[in-house]
Amino acid sequence: MPQIEQVAATFASQLFWVLLTFGLAFAIIGRGMVPKVQSTMDARDNQVAADLKAAEAARAQADADEETWRAEENAARAAAREKLAAAQADAAKASEATLAASDAQHQARVAEAEAAIAAASQAATGEIETVAADLARDIVQRLSGADVTDSEAQSAVKAVLHG
Repeated sequence: MPQIEQVAATFASQLFWVLLTFGLAFAIIGRGMVPKVQSTMDARDNQVAADLKAAEAARAQADADEETWRAEENAARAAAREKLAAAQADAAKASEATLAASDAQHQARVAEAEAAIAAASQAATGEIETVAADLARDIVQRLSGADVTDSEAQSAVKAVLHG
């Protein structure tokens, strides 16, 4: 068979070219391209690791900032509650002072009014006694014809009115 005879003659030549092609491919790819690809992958892995580390640090910083903010917010709320309580206490004191002043004014007005009423009552009582004494003297004079003095009429009216 002629094909088998040719294999022995061309086998060495084919083996040489296969080894040469694979050698060149290995040299170009294995020695030239693979290290570049490997260094790119390592750089990418390092960049991802650095980004993850930076993200973790940023998250930790954000958590710390949030805790600080919460503490400040709670302190501000407590201060606001204290100010509100102080303002309410001040307002209550002011209201009490205003009410006390107003009550004192009203008490003074009531006392003045009571004094005026008492004076008016005494004046009215005095006028009533005078009018009653005059009427009693006139009635006695008309009915009995006797003259009664002003002092007698007034003492009789006072005795009847007061007791």
